Amino acid sequence: MRVHANDGISAQAKNSLLEEGFQVTTDHVPQDQLIEHINKEGIEVLLVRSATKVRRELIDACPSLKLIGRGGVGLDNIDVVHAKSKGIPVINTPASSSISVAELVMAHLFGLMRSLHKANRTMPVEGRKRFKQLKKEYEKGSEVRGKTLGVIGFGRIGQWTARYALGCGMRVIYVDNSATAEAIELEIGGQTVRVPVKMVAMPELLATADAISLHVPAQKDGRPVLGAAELAAVKPGVVIVNTARGGSVDEDALLKAIKDGRVRGAALDVFVGEPEPREDLLSEPSLSITPHIGAATAEAQGRVGDELADQIISWRSTVDVG
Repeated sequence: MRVHANDGISAQAKNSLLEEGFQVTTDHVPQDQLIEHINKEGIEVLLVRSATKVRRELIDACPSLKLIGRGGVGLDNIDVVHAKSKGIPVINTPASSSISVAELVMAHLFGLMRSLHKANRTMPVEGRKRFKQLKKEYEKGSEVRGKTLGVIGFGRIGQWTARYALGCGMRVIYVDNSATAEAIELEIGGQTVRVPVKMVAMPELLATADAISLHVPAQKDGRPVLGAAELAAVKPGVVIVNTARGGSVDEDALLKAIKDGRVRGAALDVFVGEPEPREDLLSEPSLSITPHIGAATAEAQGRVGDELADQIISWRSTVDVG
């Protein structure tokens, strides 16, 4: 059985699949050549991350496909419903990247609170001549301890973000359509403790959170979770971190809220125009920006690969039985 990981897979996962008798290829094939490659090589299992799109046209044009896998959580780059209608299961790795994304949230949050994103831009250029002025400009930072973090979307990633925030002495409130956690378990110094968290309505979260972290995609009708109305209702001076999807935040409304001073700063790891983000976002000094690297750690990719390999091996056994 031929497996093609178009956006790569960990060496350990590749070896696991090879040991089970799979043929595995990992060379990236450009999107416009992928259909031809799949058909020429008789690929039965296609693995992707976020770069490769698996749309209806590809699924219909590749009769050899029997399984599609996404290394990550979101499935918006795969036409899942259409694949399943053709009898092709779609798998993903929801547990693998939670820690890595949560740590990136906290990295951005610390940076925003201390204006590190601004200092890192200006110091290499102006540090020698304007050291004292820059010191004065960036000396009014804030500690995260004692602040309230509002988490929008309290699934695996949202809960890991809450763990890190609670460990830093923050208070955590959250909004979620289904989760109802009253406490989060933390492991500290070999001891497990339960720390309370509170589910609130969106208006309360917007009005009271000192920082907001998003962990949900855009709404089903395409509207952003944080649009102009929501950003107009946030607590003045809030910082916002989006590691979910570009459409989760209205980029125009965010820029306006920053320029108006209502939002102190924001961090974006995801963009509507990926892989070509807007220039005005990239050049906005109040934005801390990264190129969609939330799950891009060696540890996370190892877990992603292992989880995919386990699922593929398990799936093959059911196919063989069938």
